Amino acid sequence: MDSLRYYMHRHLEENKTLYAFVGVLFLMGVIFGAIIVNSLSLNQKQDLYTYLSRFFVQAAEGGFTSRSDMFFQSFGHYLKYMGLMWVLGLSVIGLPVILVMLFLKGVVIGFTVGFLVNQMGWYGFLLSFVSVLPQNVLLIPAFIIVTVAAVAFSIKMIRQLAFKRHHMPFLPQLMRYTLLVAGVGVMVFLASTLEAFFTPALMEQVIKWSIG
Repeated sequence: MDSLRYYMHRHLEENKTLYAFVGVLFLMGVIFGAIIVNSLSLNQKQDLYTYLSRFFVQAAEGGFTSRSDMFFQSFGHYLKYMGLMWVLGLSVIGLPVILVMLFLKGVVIGFTVGFLVNQMGWYGFLLSFVSVLPQNVLLIPAFIIVTVAAVAFSIKMIRQLAFKRHHMPFLPQLMRYTLLVAGVGVMVFLASTLEAFFTPALMEQVIKWSIG
């Protein structure tokens, strides 16, 4: 436990500038996603809102898929996303793609919240609060940690290729990188559990209240 705490402290100290950059990048994605809502045409907004209204009616009637199916779907999706980031971190050319992936995560969150608030006002804010916040309290830090770890590892590889006289053993670095990403998988597991078993119940209550 002490060695893990030491490693995490060292990781944060070595990459605090990168964490600041990645955090700002994610926030820019959220803002950009919210701005996109205002650029939609009236017909596009109406089409999306019609689709959401049907979904809300089904949800209010208990129309969600089984909780276990939702868990495995979300957990599998997030693991694939993290796995792709991990693989991209092993390659030099994957560095910009990793940053784009995190930015797009922010865009999706910003668009979702922005659209609900734009179309439904206070109810939209409340609905976005219960549907987006619970799992993302864990998912956002998880993806930021994986992004920083992947970018930092990719930068180390670039430095080693550019300055071969400063060569460091590859395997220990790879093991630390892999263990960190695997450790974040625990956060993703908990987030998927919230998304499957906790969030739908909150959404059903808010939807029944808003349409009732």
